[in-house]
Amino acid sequence: MPDQGAARTAPGGRAVHLRPAYLGLVFLGGMGGTLARFGLAEALPAPAGLPVGILLVNLAGAFALGLLLEALARRGPDVGSRRALRLFAGTGFLGGFTTYSALAADSALLVSDGRAIEGVGYLALSVALGLLATAAGIAAGSGVRAAAGPSSDAGSSGAGAPDAGSSEVGATETGAWDSGSTPRIEPDPGPESR
Repeated sequence: MPDQGAARTAPGGRAVHLRPAYLGLVFLGGMGGTLARFGLAEALPAPAGLPVGILLVNLAGAFALGLLLEALARRGPDVGSRRALRLFAGTGFLGGFTTYSALAADSALLVSDGRAIEGVGYLALSVALGLLATAAGIAAGSGVRAAAGPSSDAGSSGAGAPDAGSSEVGATETGAWDSGSTPRIEPDPGPESR
């Protein structure tokens, strides 16, 4: 198996996930997503004490994340502006927007209030519908055309044509996929290439 460490560190030796600019994107996106979730959850009613607002927020977030990641993957490797968008909107905003901790807490509260069937049903329904929402988002995102020819991001190739420095492996640090749905790791070109 090829060494995956090279794809996780930039030429300067700093791990991609530790770069201040990327951490800032995740922070800002997460802050916005958390505020958006709070506002929606407060505005949506909770009929019969059921946390419908959190259910709807999680379903919308699952759909949006499936759509975003599939669309980005079809546009090319996870570098440059695509990586920045994935970190800001996907990891940050949608990570803060969705809340599976509230899902677990709300389910536990229903059970502890003597509403075990509703609590377990709410949990099971949330997970099942979340999977369907993600699949629907991926299906919607698959309508995005793959990038043709060389990508506009520096140092990356078009979808389906691995860079000389990329490795075909079973998992990916960056989430980049070629048009045949084969995961691949793309080395970060570093700030001097952007």
